[in-house]
Amino acid sequence: MCGAVSLFALSACTPDADGQTQAKPAKRTAPEHLVELAQAREQRLRYTAERQGSLRALRHVKVFNQEEGRVLAMPAREGDTVHQGDVLVRLDDRLLRAELDKATATLQQAELDVRRLQGLMSKKLVAEESLNRATTALAIARAEERLLNARLGYMTIVAPFEGKIAERRIEPGDVAPKHTHLLTLIDPSSLVTEFQVSELILPGLKIGDPAEVRIDALGNQSYPGRISRIYPTVDPLTRQGLIEVELAPVPPGASPGQFCRVTLQTGAQPHLVVPVGALQRDNQGEYVFVLGEGNTVHRTTVQSGLRFADLIEILSGLNNGQQVVTRGFLGLNNGQVVKPVERGKADAGNA
Repeated sequence: MCGAVSLFALSACTPDADGQTQAKPAKRTAPEHLVELAQAREQRLRYTAERQGSLRALRHVKVFNQEEGRVLAMPAREGDTVHQGDVLVRLDDRLLRAELDKATATLQQAELDVRRLQGLMSKKLVAEESLNRATTALAIARAEERLLNARLGYMTIVAPFEGKIAERRIEPGDVAPKHTHLLTLIDPSSLVTEFQVSELILPGLKIGDPAEVRIDALGNQSYPGRISRIYPTVDPLTRQGLIEVELAPVPPGASPGQFCRVTLQTGAQPHLVVPVGALQRDNQGEYVFVLGEGNTVHRTTVQSGLRFADLIEILSGLNNGQQVVTRGFLGLNNGQVVKPVERGKADAGNA
């Protein structure tokens, strides 16, 4: 006979081969799966990002000649400062001046012919066709004079703005064919840098927003800048947009081509965030475990966005206030019943 059943007995009595009874082994109860939880919350946060770039002069002009000729003078060399209207290049214009003198004389003769024929027409001594031809010749002569005056103006090239000569590619005495790159003029007081940022950051930026610029060649000091341009398109492959940051004012020693680091900060915007540890990834994509009724967890596909220190933005898949698992993922499966615990106890309980 099997003995009396105890309150703590976990086995049943069964007869063995000799007719004796023995206890069945007790069924083992599955241990509770411990997890730590956090709540998805909408918070107003600022996003800070550092990007790298190179300085360049916003006003940067390559100077070309529109008329060919021998170079008579180039007063400025690399590094020289020039003012708006200063002569940069003077070409030999003697041939054009001679052509202009000829065109002026032709114009004067055409004016005399028209006046003479108009007098004869009033007396009906000449046909109207003759006056029409003379009038046409006068218009052509005037156009020729204007053309040569314009061409003559191209023989002297002046600075379009105040700046410095960055490059000089020809010397006095050389013959410059049409459209030759003669020199390069930059404005060192208009330094900017361009770089790409994520499409997720762009909505939080606007023209005029402040930025901090650190130029490696000038040490660890940061200099004030501002966003001067946000380009209207986003690269469809990288999902990156281009922005331009202007140094204001330009610090002493800053030059085009120098390496710089720019720190941006977006305005405070609402973001639905969870702890970084809650977001999981596998070959099917990003997901979190959401706590449901009866302490059952459900795998939920989400799309993440920006990272804010130890928080990650959730763009889709979660609602404000839902609880997600942050620790205790070892052996955790979809639809499993879990036991929420305080922070620091989940991994120890599941070991």
